[in-house]
Amino acid sequence: MATTELFGRAGTLESCDLMATVYLDKGKQGLEIEIHSPALEMFGKAIEDATKEVLAELRVENALVQIQDRGALDFTVRARVEAAARRALALKKGV
Repeated sequence: MATTELFGRAGTLESCDLMATVYLDKGKQGLEIEIHSPALEMFGKAIEDATKEVLAELRVENALVQIQDRGALDFTVRARVEAAARRALALKKGV
C-alpha cells in the first residue's frame, strides 16, 4: 500500500531563522524530533520543549519533526513549528 506523505514546512535557512518540517504520516507512534543546530548543546533542549508545547496545543501526537536551526529565538521557533504543523494538518483534512 502506498503512503502519501502529509507534511508541512515553514521558515528559511537564513540567519536568525529556522526551517521546520512536520511529517504526520511516517508510521510514527509519538513524537520524534530531529534538531540540527550549530548551538545544539546550548539551545537544543529549549527548541525541543518549545516544539513539544506547540504540537501539544495543536493536538499533534504522532509526527516526525525536523528542525534546521540558524539561531532562531523562541518565538520564531514556535511560529515556524506551528505554521509547519498547521500546513500538514490542512493537507490531512483536505483543505
